[in-house]
Amino acid sequence: MKTILRIMLVSTAAGVGALPVAAAEDSAKVTPLMSKDLQDYPGKEGLMLSVEYEPGGSSPIHRHNAHAFVYVLEGSIVMQVKGGEEVTVAPGETYYENPSDIHLVSRNASKTSPARFIVVLLKKKDVPAVMPVE
Repeated sequence: MKTILRIMLVSTAAGVGALPVAAAEDSAKVTPLMSKDLQDYPGKEGLMLSVEYEPGGSSPIHRHNAHAFVYVLEGSIVMQVKGGEEVTVAPGETYYENPSDIHLVSRNASKTSPARFIVVLLKKKDVPAVMPVE
């Protein structure tokens, strides 16, 4: 629950709005890096986030009502969307989620080393970046 409050406070302080997440334990450290209205696409914005997982860390099941582009900086992460297979993404590799995907698995592949990645979301303005899924 502390992580949820931290994400909301950091997001609000950064001027990008709160990023609500599922109530399940979330060990991700999410840092908003940039938010920008997309002038050529009225009503849309780009949002860039840094996400860090401690060893063994993960996020609960969620969705982004956005196009999500992931780039791994450090460590490896395991990703899976509904209907897809688990994929391990290593440093320098990328991953994509479309707006209708339900993100079933998002976790650090390692129990001993942290993982860090960047997420760029292209989404409707004033719509939450992360939505919990039951």
